[in-house]
Amino acid sequence: MNFFPWLTLIVAFPISAGSLIFFLPQKGNKIIRWYTICICILELLIMTYAFRYHFRFDDPLIQLAEEYKWIRFFFSFYWRLGIDGLSIGPILLTGFITTLATLAAWPVTRDSRFFHFLMLAMYSGQIGSFASRDLLLFFIMWELELIPVYLLVSLWGGKKRLYSATKFILYTAGGSIFLLMGVLGIGLYGSNEPTLNFEILANQSYPVALEIIFYILFLIAFAVKLPILPLHTWLPDTHGEAHYSTCMLLAGILLKMGAYGLVRINMELLPRAHSIFSPWLILMGTLQIIYAALTSLGQRNLKKRIAYSSVSHMGFIIIGIGSITDTGLNGALLQIISHGFIGAGLFFLAGTGYDRIRLVYLDEMGGIAILMPKIFTMFSILSMASLALPGMSGFVAELIVFFGLITSQKYLLMTKILITCVMALGMILTPIYLLSMSRQMFYGYKLFNVPNSYFFDAGPRELFVSISILLPIIGIGIYPDFVFSLSVDKVQSILWKYFYR
Repeated sequence: MNFFPWLTLIVAFPISAGSLIFFLPQKGNKIIRWYTICICILELLIMTYAFRYHFRFDDPLIQLAEEYKWIRFFFSFYWRLGIDGLSIGPILLTGFITTLATLAAWPVTRDSRFFHFLMLAMYSGQIGSFASRDLLLFFIMWELELIPVYLLVSLWGGKKRLYSATKFILYTAGGSIFLLMGVLGIGLYGSNEPTLNFEILANQSYPVALEIIFYILFLIAFAVKLPILPLHTWLPDTHGEAHYSTCMLLAGILLKMGAYGLVRINMELLPRAHSIFSPWLILMGTLQIIYAALTSLGQRNLKKRIAYSSVSHMGFIIIGIGSITDTGLNGALLQIISHGFIGAGLFFLAGTGYDRIRLVYLDEMGGIAILMPKIFTMFSILSMASLALPGMSGFVAELIVFFGLITSQKYLLMTKILITCVMALGMILTPIYLLSMSRQMFYGYKLFNVPNSYFFDAGPRELFVSISILLPIIGIGIYPDFVFSLSVDKVQSILWKYFYR
């Protein structure tokens, strides 16, 4: 246990400092905006300092561990936190994207106190999920971010915001029921005494039938959040109606919580069941890449098209997790980070474009490239990153997942060749729907005839957010070993169970 509770500070600081936002004077919302941005920047600096000077990247064990008695009843609930190579990347991604999303929310003026408080509450819930080393604490943090998302969509969304928010909460709360059942089940039967400690549960074995039941319960919960077909339909509707700053948090962080849970619990705690279900994950991930890419091509709504592209890219994460190789799993973790930046960037630029032209349907757009060249340039670069252009993070992540599948010893050669060919078809469809989207938005002359449109290009704030997202995308694409260095030792310790246990 560390002398100083760094992780407790990191988890509790955003929501605690955010609670003070209601005591600030509301003078043109500027004080509230700057206060929230300062909280996010300070939080990012604290976690960067703690991880830089108190985290050993070559150690696969849990570090910065904290454990405090919480509730003295039956399970002996603990406030138990810790990080390793699997969680440090998503935590840093959360800090970076949330800070930029707060800056992206600058135009929000209606009830901005409540809006920014919800973003900070969501911040704490997401970091808490990635840092939890206790299953009950993981469940509580998992639930903590649901209410802020529901309110952000229902109060600051588009015309169908209530429908989309209700659909979101029904899907995610329904998935949480299965998560709770899995938490209670594995806590009761995980060892001789009831426990929810990750470290103890990671070294336990269960009867195969019981392990399969636990695996299915957790898989359903994480399949909703990731999402995995056919539990994905809440995502396009939510993205289509939410404010683009909320979309940045959804695409950049929320979806990654499902992938993280799939690795942290299903893969690490339930290895035999994961070996049984991994071929089905491979098949589902492959189908998801093709289905979502084809569905995205048929979307008229810009944000829904980007949302379906996110569903398609999540298929690579599923395949990497199902490959049960160190290469495939590292590729999946890199895709989590890569898509976090790319998805957040695309939704940000889609939102800034909507602020100017007040159009969301692609067949009504056209000619933006001449009117707003800076937005056109940024959007085009991010589209290239999304379609896995070499030199950018998306290319490296998807290539590593390919290698992980091909080198897997679990599947027959013909099976691997067939799945690889289908995945390659999905990668062909990706530039089709992305380039089609760019053509409809930026080329032609339609918007020249639209009255009352404000054709002003990206300002300093938009350029700063866009460049801040582009730099890590290009940096990871050129030097991906920085991200791999975070997770490679932890990945090896997870896969040890599959080959040497």
